[in-house]
Amino acid sequence: MPRAPTGDVHALVPLPADVDVRRTVGRLRRGAGDPTWVHDADGTVWHAVRRPTGTATLRLRPVRGGVRVDAWGAGAAQALADAPGLLGALDDPRGFADHLHPAVARARRTYGGVRLARSGDVWDAVVTAVLEQRVVGLDAQASWRRLVAAHGEPAPGPAPARLRVAPPPGAWATLPVWEWRRAGVDAQRSDTVRRAARVAHALSPALDPDELARRLRTVPGIGPWTVAEVTSRALGDPDAVSVGDAHLCHLVGWALTGRRADDAGMLRLLEPWRGHRQRVLVLLELAYRGGMPAYGPRAPRARALV
Repeated sequence: MPRAPTGDVHALVPLPADVDVRRTVGRLRRGAGDPTWVHDADGTVWHAVRRPTGTATLRLRPVRGGVRVDAWGAGAAQALADAPGLLGALDDPRGFADHLHPAVARARRTYGGVRLARSGDVWDAVVTAVLEQRVVGLDAQASWRRLVAAHGEPAPGPAPARLRVAPPPGAWATLPVWEWRRAGVDAQRSDTVRRAARVAHALSPALDPDELARRLRTVPGIGPWTVAEVTSRALGDPDAVSVGDAHLCHLVGWALTGRRADDAGMLRLLEPWRGHRQRVLVLLELAYRGGMPAYGPRAPRARALV
């Protein structure tokens, strides 16, 4: 077998043996067809990113002792420096009291290898979260897939042909209206992305979650749900709670009390885990996926123009 090519830069990121790399980074992927991610059958994961110095391709290969990370492209050095956060190595679960509820304890026993990943891609997190406002996830994923495939750029290095780097803020800001509609994105969401693009320079991954949240809330069309989605994905915020989600509050209520709950009830139930509320949500979503009664209204389906 030919040797796998070596990146422009590479490193070994040490990780405990029980870390579930595939699920940890998989939570950042927006559907199986996300053009910025490719998962190989052997466990290798490819990811295309944009950094201030340029675009980069990351290849993540689990090896003994951790994950071998290779990076190609002008942004390779920065992408490599961000790799520990991406893999969940910066996640700190100390102080997480899973024993406070048997459902949380069971979920952690089963999915304790899943860490909170920090993508470092604030802008991509903004776009994907806005696309997911008020529509079902499959439609939002399809919109992201179509827009990145059409307007992104090929990932550098020996990446799979279908791997693409998402467009920068300026490109999103100037997309013609028909491109948004063809991808099934309504005016309210596309206008929000354009407004956010004007302040993208101020949305740095170096900010703490509270400050990033404050800046995001200055953009009309971005509210608490979108803020929590961005800080959890981009910064690995362990306490982010997506208030306003059509189904999340019901999942928490059902898992912890056997009854549905509203947002206020969800916040009360999660209060004992303040500081780790996102961690509880991740574990419950993994543990109860497909096993919860279908409470709440179905979000409207977006229609792509042909």
